[in-house]
Amino acid sequence: MNERERILYLREQIEYHRKKYYLEDAPEISDAEFDRMYRELEVLEKEHPEMHDDNSPIYRVGGAVLEKFEKHTHSVPLKSLTDVFSYEELADFISKTSDCGGYTVEKKIDGLSVALIYNGGRFISGATRGDGTVGEDVTSNLRTVNSIPMTIPYKGYLEVRGEIFMPRSSFEKLNAERETTGEPLFANPRNAAAGSLRQLDSSITAKRNLDIFVFNLQKCDKQFETHAQTLDFIRSNGFHVLEYRLASTLDAVISRIEEIGAARAGLPYDIDGVVIKVNDLRERVRLGEGTNVPKWAVAYKFPPEQKRTTLLDIFVQVGRTGVLTPNALLSPIRLAGSTVSKATLHNIDNIRMKDIRPGDTVIVQKAGDIIPEVVDSVKDERHYTLPEYAMPARCPSCGEEVIRIEGEAKTVCTNAACPAQRQRSIEHFASKDAMNIDGMGPAAVKSLLDAGLISGIADLYSLDAEELEKLDRMGKKSADNLLLSVERSKSAGLARLIYALGIQNVGEKAGKALARRYGDIEKLFGASVEEIASIPDFGMITAECVVSFFSHPQTRVLIDRLKDAGVVTTSETEIPGDGVFSGKTFVLTGTLPSLKRSEAAAIIEERGGKTSSSVSKNTDYVLAGEDAGSKLTKAQTLGVPIIDEETFLKMAGTTPE
Repeated sequence: MNERERILYLREQIEYHRKKYYLEDAPEISDAEFDRMYRELEVLEKEHPEMHDDNSPIYRVGGAVLEKFEKHTHSVPLKSLTDVFSYEELADFISKTSDCGGYTVEKKIDGLSVALIYNGGRFISGATRGDGTVGEDVTSNLRTVNSIPMTIPYKGYLEVRGEIFMPRSSFEKLNAERETTGEPLFANPRNAAAGSLRQLDSSITAKRNLDIFVFNLQKCDKQFETHAQTLDFIRSNGFHVLEYRLASTLDAVISRIEEIGAARAGLPYDIDGVVIKVNDLRERVRLGEGTNVPKWAVAYKFPPEQKRTTLLDIFVQVGRTGVLTPNALLSPIRLAGSTVSKATLHNIDNIRMKDIRPGDTVIVQKAGDIIPEVVDSVKDERHYTLPEYAMPARCPSCGEEVIRIEGEAKTVCTNAACPAQRQRSIEHFASKDAMNIDGMGPAAVKSLLDAGLISGIADLYSLDAEELEKLDRMGKKSADNLLLSVERSKSAGLARLIYALGIQNVGEKAGKALARRYGDIEKLFGASVEEIASIPDFGMITAECVVSFFSHPQTRVLIDRLKDAGVVTTSETEIPGDGVFSGKTFVLTGTLPSLKRSEAAAIIEERGGKTSSSVSKNTDYVLAGEDAGSKLTKAQTLGVPIIDEETFLKMAGTTPE
């Protein structure tokens, strides 16, 4: 066997054993033997560059670094499904399709939808769902997913759709690593999978241990009669395919849903529902499809997962504006894809209303499957007298007296020099949506404060490289990168600066509105409450907060120091009243192919429009991306125009980067 034959042989053997390990969970050789073959192939391919093949196993480790993702237009649209949230809604779907010959019932993986294209038995390319019509070409990243075969037995044209996900064990490991390095944690496995698949450096994706379940045949030269046949065909070609069940009645479908729901917590991956599809492909054609959803399938969505645990204690955190927020310390539980040991209790009124007491058995869920919260206490299991919880009379950070804001549920520390407020105000100032100082996370801020290198936000602009290098886990390279990020933040702009200052009730949108209206931070020192309250979407309370902030002598000193450091405090983006989106209201939903929602919102606001978080009859446009949910459904019901990113950019008079 010559070296070329050996390369082909090793590729075939490695792919075979990869399939046995990752797809069949039935390895035939040891990890050491697999690694030995891999290393041999790696050496041989370097010696024979003329044998290069993108589908070679050695490229599963990644290495391609892109400047951006190219757009990919799907040959068959990747449509979303109509969501149903009750058995009554499900029964309505079944009644409309009861003469179609039965259904397939499948788990709904909570991940990121992709299309995979094969021809001649080889993986050609793959792309994200995007808006269903246009996605992003992420071929190099998909090659790193071990459960995606690079070669298949079928030699004709084949396009399949699957869901990329991150197993729970991989998610926990990744977050543990990020916590150690001081990086922001991913909210859930779906969030982690989406972020991993959209890395411009494929070697990063390769380390994230992504997986896939293929659930639909999009396009194929071969003909089939049922969806079940297509799934069996897909599985026979080496793809991960979820178990499906056939059902012909509503009772049978519900029985399977409840069976899946009962097993949900024990699965090694996250699911958020069950998909019910008409099995007969000819009946699907007869039923047809709507603009964005097929009429032959629905997704039954599970209600938020709730679990019981013990409330060990209630502890208070002091926010950047001095507000004291009570939080629950819980006996750890596994909930909606992650381990939960803490949950928000919002405020003292919420605690009183639900009669929550330390020592109680409580019911916990994740709001939006992201933020853990205590739903209620289980009074029947309170076997002994527990005292009511009372908010502390003094700030747990600085020891100063706290006050209850009249007419509100807020308890506030009024000490401007409170250490907790100081740390969180600096964290907020440096955060991504504010001044975007990369590397200035909670751990870094605490380290700088403890070392006495900073005492407030203005001190960030006088940091010294030599002093930084002396800090634990810093080093010269990290110090240089941090100082470079601090320098870049000087040109973040007036809108970001206003938001970064942490003014009570002033968020990103309010910061942008103030920057557009005044154009120079100096003008805010003389602005009146009535003048600011006249800005659209501003109220008297927010206006009073702004005027109060700029009336403090400390604010004058702070702004002067920032200006002396070279921080930009003016804006050149004042919006004329006749902007292309003037008077228009947009709602953003789903994941856009190339723009972040914040970037799309900035384009809207720069052109005189505004964004809203909810769809109503007053909404002018819904800008929808991948995995658009209930907002898209409501827009369809109300007849609100729905546009994709490409249409939006044309309307805005720009083109994607």
